[in-house]
Amino acid sequence: MNAYIDETALVIGDVEIDDDTSVWPMCVIRGDIHHIRIGSRTNIQDGSVLHVTHDSEYKRGGSPLIIGHEVTVGHQATLHACTVEDQCLIGMGSIVLDDAVIESGAMLGAGSLVNPGKIIEGGYLWLGRPARRVRKLTDKEKAYLKYSAAHYVKLQRRHQVSPLVK
Repeated sequence: MNAYIDETALVIGDVEIDDDTSVWPMCVIRGDIHHIRIGSRTNIQDGSVLHVTHDSEYKRGGSPLIIGHEVTVGHQATLHACTVEDQCLIGMGSIVLDDAVIESGAMLGAGSLVNPGKIIEGGYLWLGRPARRVRKLTDKEKAYLKYSAAHYVKLQRRHQVSPLVK
């Protein structure tokens, strides 16, 4: 598999990153105590932190982190043991906590907080701390979700592509 992993990013543990995905400077992706799966054509932007929850008496089985295809994760976002489905945008500085689900086609505004276990419905803009549904996405915003993913595929190709074997 081919993905762009910036030389300043840290990726450790049980992490799989699909084709045409990019991990930008100063990201930390820690699959050291559970697994992380990141789909194709996804971008994890500068300074983001991705982590998981371990198996314990407080969380039987722990929780992995699953990120779908064509997802844009904005600068300095924190994704912790959650699921982000396909074609989503996670705004800069947002935090998504354990067992939350961001459904396909959702847009989470910058600086938002998604509480543990919350389901963020696709097709809507969500904002705030805690995140609340604001309105339906416009057709232009829906198109932007695909555009953003495609833009980062082009951008990562300008950099040296590092082979990443699953």
